[in-house]
Amino acid sequence: MNAVRRHRLLALTLAWLATRAGMLLLLAYNGLPLLGRGAVAREVWRLYYHWYGVLSQGAFPANDHLWQYPPGAGPILLAPALLPDLTYFQAFVAFTLATDALITAVLARAGTRPGHSLRGAVYWIVCLPLLLDMPLVRYDVQVTAFAVISLLTLSRSTRACGAFAALGALVKVWPALVLLGVPRGRATRSVWSWAVGTGVLSLMMLVALFNNPFAFLRQQGGRGVQIESLGGTLLGLATHAGWPGRARYQYGAMEFTGPHVAAVADASLALTAVAFGFLLLWRIRARRWTDATPYDAALSAVLLFTVTSRVISPQYMIWLLGLAAVCLTSRHTVQRPVAALIVAATAISSVEFPALYGDVIHSTWTGCALMVVRNGLLAAAAVLSFVRLWRSSRAVPATPHARVRPAGPHGESQQLTAAHSGA
Repeated sequence: MNAVRRHRLLALTLAWLATRAGMLLLLAYNGLPLLGRGAVAREVWRLYYHWYGVLSQGAFPANDHLWQYPPGAGPILLAPALLPDLTYFQAFVAFTLATDALITAVLARAGTRPGHSLRGAVYWIVCLPLLLDMPLVRYDVQVTAFAVISLLTLSRSTRACGAFAALGALVKVWPALVLLGVPRGRATRSVWSWAVGTGVLSLMMLVALFNNPFAFLRQQGGRGVQIESLGGTLLGLATHAGWPGRARYQYGAMEFTGPHVAAVADASLALTAVAFGFLLLWRIRARRWTDATPYDAALSAVLLFTVTSRVISPQYMIWLLGLAAVCLTSRHTVQRPVAALIVAATAISSVEFPALYGDVIHSTWTGCALMVVRNGLLAAAAVLSFVRLWRSSRAVPATPHARVRPAGPHGESQQLTAAHSGA
């Protein structure tokens, strides 16, 4: 390793230490009004700790309407028990910080490979603190780690790629989407074989160890339209036009209740189906892959599913930041403008929650404006991401300046322009 690279990695390490110390400081003072008066951290020491007690008895919280997560979430919530000298809250934060450091290390390692960049590691280090202390007290960092590692192991091991994606999907379903952009042929067959095999084996183990592993399905199906979703933004604006609905706490989130809410929820599900259809169409018609295509496709897929979801919680931005960081490790990515839009949306998210969450709950003009801007940025990012992915995957006309090279360990071909091959 040359001196310049060592200095860059040292700078990354110092930046990570400084930013995470700042996040811990915010967590220590999370009782301040602008930090939510303790509401952000309460989820760990009250809700997660309650679930930990139930899981410790060998069962999932079957009759708890707040439990809406696949069975893979159980081991994540039990993991703090590995640090018995700490309180559950302290151990959870320590575990999350360790996972955050792992993501940073994986991004930095990927960035040092030929043809890659450390921009992804820088992006993750600098942008995650935009969410203040919230990433430390949600387990979305752990879920994001599975997706990041899955994507960045693809070029070395399709088996590991599939296995990590499956483990992530068992915790929160969305990591399965990162496999959408795997090159067709042997790579896809290998990745999905290992994903299915790992998923089935892991699920069988969880079913054997815990009671009520599928209780989450009933609770998840009952969710409505969260106030921070795209549909929730429309309903919030509708209150200023006389719509009589209001926000109420249910299923672990503030959701709208009132006339036409069910129709908005159904429309969100329909849009998700349409988004999935567009992604399948892209995959069928894609003719050109670079090393960044799997990364770009993963970000585009998760963006589309996030924007069309009935729920867009602030912690969902952690997923998008992680996938955007993966894209930026490759010099061939077409998602740089999308990554910038995600940063802007993340900054707005930290303003609306927790500082001005009351305005969002009561659909004041300030709260509505914040949600219009945040969700407008996310919608623009989703559309731009898919358009750039589609255009980058079109067949390249045969010219003297184009060449074909193997893609990854299984020999699928990639057609690269002269501009890409020289990056």
